Amino acid sequence: MRLAARNTDSAEALRRSGLRVSGIGGEVRADAIDVAAVEAYGKGDQFDLILLATKAQDALEVAPHVMGVLAPEGVILPIQNGGVARVLADRLGEDKILGGFSNLGATMVEPGVYEQKNAGHLVIGELAGGVSERVERVAHALGRAIEVKVSSNMTGAIWSKLLINCSVTTIGAICSQTMRQYMETKAGKKVFRRTYEEALSVALATGTRPERLAVDPIPPGWASNVAVEERYESWVEAMIAFYGDVKPSMLQDFERGRRTEIDFINGYVMTLGHASGVPVDMNTKITGLVRQIERGDLQPTPDRMNDLAAQDAD
Repeated sequence: MRLAARNTDSAEALRRSGLRVSGIGGEVRADAIDVAAVEAYGKGDQFDLILLATKAQDALEVAPHVMGVLAPEGVILPIQNGGVARVLADRLGEDKILGGFSNLGATMVEPGVYEQKNAGHLVIGELAGGVSERVERVAHALGRAIEVKVSSNMTGAIWSKLLINCSVTTIGAICSQTMRQYMETKAGKKVFRRTYEEALSVALATGTRPERLAVDPIPPGWASNVAVEERYESWVEAMIAFYGDVKPSMLQDFERGRRTEIDFINGYVMTLGHASGVPVDMNTKITGLVRQIERGDLQPTPDRMNDLAAQDAD
């Protein structure tokens, strides 16, 4: 196994520090790692599996380059949020791309040092659906290091993760809180529900059947007039139990001054919603708000949540 870093400086820093992962899964460290800058790989290098563990926009940029070091029967496994795998498959060929994402939360303490926050796993599968021999082979290889689940409904699984990203990750980032914290407020509950329901409506409108992850992706009483508020609250509590204490990765992007994945999360829902005629007002407002924070025009604070809730009442 070899690692590719974004540049020579990053590769050198990782060679000096090694890798250390701690948290809910225990502690593991590797002091000697084989790492080089991604541009250092070229002729003479061939890999059966390339795992893209980058931000969404970086995956789209680097994938064409790493195609040059992919073995003839090899596959690329992107594990980003949103529709990255689908975009890559359309550009590079579905025979070269598997679908995948990470369902665990982790925080980078510093380069080479990571803390796992929940007992998640990788989900992988064929974008066209079903289970193939190559998916099983990749799952077996990666399963020596992390729990891997194979989905026969990979598009549905990706959308289920996207529902979480839109409502848990982005909302937590703009108000600089965890889900457990913002769901203690009336405004937080309102914005979460509207954001989630809009995204779910878009998924269903595109013919997607969301896959169960930590909880059922479809809340109790969806698309009915049955009074199931108590069951809905239990559904929310189950989601908080799994995701409630994870620091949003987008908030970490804000803190480090990095570009976020908003175009692949709420922005993706916004685009598909407009194309399919599904109302996505809250996701549109959230997308605009994130872009303002990215530019430095606003700061992520709890006031952002109150602003969104007030706008929704207008």
